[in-house]
Amino acid sequence: MSYLEALRLAMRRLRTNALRTGLTALGVIIGVAALVSLIGVGQGTQAALTSRIASLGTNLLSVNAGASFTGGVRGAAGTATTLTEDDAAALVPLPGIAAVAPEMPVSNVVVVAGRNNTTTSMTGTSPAEAHVRSYTVQTGTFLSDVEVAKSLRVAVLGPTTVANLNMTPEQIVGTTVELNGIPFEVIGVTEPKGGSGFANPDDFVFAPISTVQAAFTGGTTLRTIGVSVNDPNAIAYASSAIELTLRSRHGLAASASDDFSLVSQNQLLTVASDQSATLRNFLIGIAAIALVVGGIGIANTMLVSVRERVREIGTRKAIGARRRDIGRQFLVEAVIVSLGGALIGVVVGVLVTGPVGAAVNVPARASLPGIALAFFSSLLVGIVAGFLPARQAAGLDPVEALRYE
Repeated sequence: MSYLEALRLAMRRLRTNALRTGLTALGVIIGVAALVSLIGVGQGTQAALTSRIASLGTNLLSVNAGASFTGGVRGAAGTATTLTEDDAAALVPLPGIAAVAPEMPVSNVVVVAGRNNTTTSMTGTSPAEAHVRSYTVQTGTFLSDVEVAKSLRVAVLGPTTVANLNMTPEQIVGTTVELNGIPFEVIGVTEPKGGSGFANPDDFVFAPISTVQAAFTGGTTLRTIGVSVNDPNAIAYASSAIELTLRSRHGLAASASDDFSLVSQNQLLTVASDQSATLRNFLIGIAAIALVVGGIGIANTMLVSVRERVREIGTRKAIGARRRDIGRQFLVEAVIVSLGGALIGVVVGVLVTGPVGAAVNVPARASLPGIALAFFSSLLVGIVAGFLPARQAAGLDPVEALRYE
């Protein structure tokens, strides 16, 4: 029997039991749809993380203050008072450095505008922050050297913060808002970068670092120094120069550990890529389990079919059908069910990938590699699921099969 003849017989048999065929294929449909959509969501998550990190700044290096110790317990990074504005100023003339911005963050700042309020984070910084963190202003202006030098109470808001106050950029610029009860004049609103949730790059307040230190934190220390490097290929060289400069300024001995830490954008991208790959593989694993369950359903149905068609198999063998003819027919039936389910599952997966991504706030869409993986996985599942039933059917003794009741 040729494969074409086996295909014709298999299609006729599957049409005869259309309801059973549909229910058997349902497991494959669900598995393939899940595989296609979850691969799309995983890739969208990876792209979103990469875009979010890239939006933090151009060729970014972050110098973080060290950790403090209280009662022998080490605190979080940035809790020590090891960085100052003089440290930031000392980094400006280093070779390959494009811009340096001192940063002093303040969390959970309540912003009040009229009857509306929101809670966000604030960073005291300098005009160089716009260059270091790649911010542009859509309305108004950014911080100036004069405002920093005179410790003026002015603020630049992110677009999400403005939206949370139920105002537009045009409405809020020039007005006065309260930051933890202290009045500040809004001088600008930045362009949106796109983001949500924790560490949203559009939900923040920038104010002169001198003002923040005087009104919120006290002292002259910094939590972070943001550094933008001219050439992305020179980040390692710039990191080495920064480390040597700060160790010299802090009077650290050769055997002493750094009292600060350096984190590059490349390191963040590597970590984000590893995390997103782990998440993607986890999602693929979940979808693969659903696909395997669908394959088990095909195998179970085919085994039942063999039991129901014992006399048919015996009759066909008695009139000359060979073992491979019988086995081929059942194997083709299993593959048809699997591939039919795969085709429908791919369509369903493509349609639901966008909505699933939107539900978790990730821009997701089905990809050709994901579709190809799902399709060939279902083909493999169909072959494996049909092998045992086909072998069992081919091995039936025709005499015993004809006597079967």
